[in-house]
Amino acid sequence: MLNAISSRLARDSYYGSKRAVDMIVSLIAIVLLSPIFLLVAIAIKLEDGGAIIFKQERSGENDVPFTIYKFRSMGMSTAGTTAHDYVWDNGVPDTFVFKNTGEQDARVTKVGNFIRKFSIDELPQFVNVLLGNMSLIGPRPEIVPITSCYSKEQKKRLMVKPGITGWAQINGRSDINNGEKIRLDLEYIEKKTAMLDVVIFFKTVWLVIAGKGSV
Repeated sequence: MLNAISSRLARDSYYGSKRAVDMIVSLIAIVLLSPIFLLVAIAIKLEDGGAIIFKQERSGENDVPFTIYKFRSMGMSTAGTTAHDYVWDNGVPDTFVFKNTGEQDARVTKVGNFIRKFSIDELPQFVNVLLGNMSLIGPRPEIVPITSCYSKEQKKRLMVKPGITGWAQINGRSDINNGEKIRLDLEYIEKKTAMLDVVIFFKTVWLVIAGKGSV
């Protein structure tokens, strides 16, 4: 009984402090990075005159959909038009790897190539964190057509708030398959602590500075 109460208090304390840190850090980041936001917005607008922000529906905590924000990195004629018709009867295959458009894809703009390399396109997600849709640290939010095919076990990664970066991202970034990503995300959910979040945060900063691919 006492162990259960202690465990619940520790969990509530973790989530409470995590939300407080999310709000403080995201607000500071938005303010400090506002010059970069402005420069990127101008660069995107000057390149093709199109929309600055790309919006897409993703699956959030408890599979509740929300709108994620990114700086647009694809041409206006193709951004958001890619069809995702996935049909799997027994969950998403472990071997599946979601192939986003890479730097050599003709649909990605010149500005898009640069902001993707250093994950600058992800910066608007600090707004998602401030709104409470996302956390700084957690499993990356997946598109709805994929999560709708999740098995019961795979749906466990939707038990927590998605993050800008996570355990899977610092252990393979975008190069790992679905099975490995699910394993790492569930491992994070089981072992999550404030210290682990700190480790993930600073490891992500290093990877971004080094330009080791997108988050």
